Amino acid sequence: MAAIFVTLGFVVVVLAFGDIFQSVIVPRPAGRTLRPSAFISRWGWRAWRWAGHRIGDNERREDFLGTYAPLLLVTLLIFWVAMLMFGYGLIFYGLRSELKPEADFSTALYFAGTSLLTIGYGDVVPVGGAARIVSLLAGASGFGVVAIVTTFLFSIFGAFQTREAFVVVFTNRAGAPPSAVEMIETHARLQIIANLGTTMRESQLWMAQVMETHLAYPVLTYFRSTHDSISWIAVFGTVLDAATLTITTLDVPYKGEALILNRLGRHFMNDVAGYFHFDADGDAGVERGEFDLAYDRLGAAGLPLHDRDTAWKQFSELRSTYASKLNQMAQYWRIPPAQWVGDRSYIGAHQTIALSAEVAALID
Repeated sequence: MAAIFVTLGFVVVVLAFGDIFQSVIVPRPAGRTLRPSAFISRWGWRAWRWAGHRIGDNERREDFLGTYAPLLLVTLLIFWVAMLMFGYGLIFYGLRSELKPEADFSTALYFAGTSLLTIGYGDVVPVGGAARIVSLLAGASGFGVVAIVTTFLFSIFGAFQTREAFVVVFTNRAGAPPSAVEMIETHARLQIIANLGTTMRESQLWMAQVMETHLAYPVLTYFRSTHDSISWIAVFGTVLDAATLTITTLDVPYKGEALILNRLGRHFMNDVAGYFHFDADGDAGVERGEFDLAYDRLGAAGLPLHDRDTAWKQFSELRSTYASKLNQMAQYWRIPPAQWVGDRSYIGAHQTIALSAEVAALID
């Protein structure tokens, strides 16, 4: 029986360290096989999201949903420590004859906790060689986990701030909630349409940063923006739609930057869809009437356009390669709706209209 408890404890400790290693140290997406933290993140979010949608007030609901990611980080730290404590507790219980006084399971668990947290009250003492070695390993584990998780937290919040800095800057070009049409229209009205290629280049760098950090540390995907009516997913979809409009509808010389941006965005979309098991259905996600309104707005802004029917055919074909995955992302994380992204029953049109009026006033 002692050997069974030691073996079970060893398996639990290895499983805990494997989870920490894959979640914190490995700088690439890791599968969810034998990763309890992935299970906690996914199912915890579903429960939290369900509870959040019982709240009627939009602002209170967003505040509630926004607390999930920070709470998840604390929960994972507590879970990993508890998992190690339980594993070492099983080992110590199997080696209870080497402890003085000889321990029952609760005492073995207590001694595992004091060893892991390096408290060392001295009321339970290892007297055998194996128990002493395990006690030292538990203490080293405690130091290591705290150091690794502290570094992890700094990385998470640094990546979050980098992501949100671009989101805030971008909404001054694309409105809040953001709109691909508004983004292009704003460049035209402010007579900086030549800078559209530069904006797409900056978007490529931001998208690459988000792709690297959010796939390596999926917990970042649950962090919501700190400002109302915007989200990183909406901005992601907006720059991708702006690139699609530029490629298919505008007769401008920046199509190369738009093509690179579109390719990068679809790459990220496929990786996220693979990790979270989102499916593609081939739907463009935009009706012909919505496209015609966008086409008319771009034409009214003085932009050179391709033939309407040809543009619609190419736009719908290109957008169908990523639209369903984009909307599944929006629905999964319940983002504030934006043009062509998420639940569009209400997209805060008054905000984008106000921005257009402000731009027009500057031109006048």
